[in-house]
Amino acid sequence: MLSVLELPLDDPRVQPLLDELAVEYDTRYGDFFGPGSAEEELKRYPAHEFTAPHGALLILQENGQSVAGGAFRRYGSGTAEFKRIWTHSAHRRRGLARRVLAELEATASARGYSSVFLTTGPRQPEAKHLYLSTGYEPQFDVGADPETLKFLAFTKTLAPVVEDTVVAPGFGSASSAQPTDSLVELVETR
Repeated sequence: MLSVLELPLDDPRVQPLLDELAVEYDTRYGDFFGPGSAEEELKRYPAHEFTAPHGALLILQENGQSVAGGAFRRYGSGTAEFKRIWTHSAHRRRGLARRVLAELEATASARGYSSVFLTTGPRQPEAKHLYLSTGYEPQFDVGADPETLKFLAFTKTLAPVVEDTVVAPGFGSASSAQPTDSLVELVETR
């Protein structure tokens, strides 16, 4: 059984996400963005940007273990920026990233955002394919050699909030939003 938790960045249950992201970035990119770039990227934004009312950090847990997660912050008026979308290496190919996206989208929509902006690196083809397959619009030439692009940017318009399917801001965390599961099932069946 998966649980969705909204947590602060300094919560110990978030650390597996940060640790494995640092290894993943270093392994895939090395010095592509410069020495020490993984650590620098993970510390780029202050923790408070990923908290309510303008942001969130969500962790999916299974049997008490953090298996996937992601976060968002305010990017602009009405636009959330999704960051740190991650699935633990031992739990990939199970649809968990789709679940994270659906939960982030529902939470961002409930907090008043109408669109999403996100970027991924050119050496993460599985992320590129995930975003394309879940309705994100590429803001780059998809036919270009990814190695010639520093970032792959995407945007998406969020579905409007339906009052009884998401948690209103300030009224609990995403983990208490049982109706969100129907949204996830709808997304995962496509």
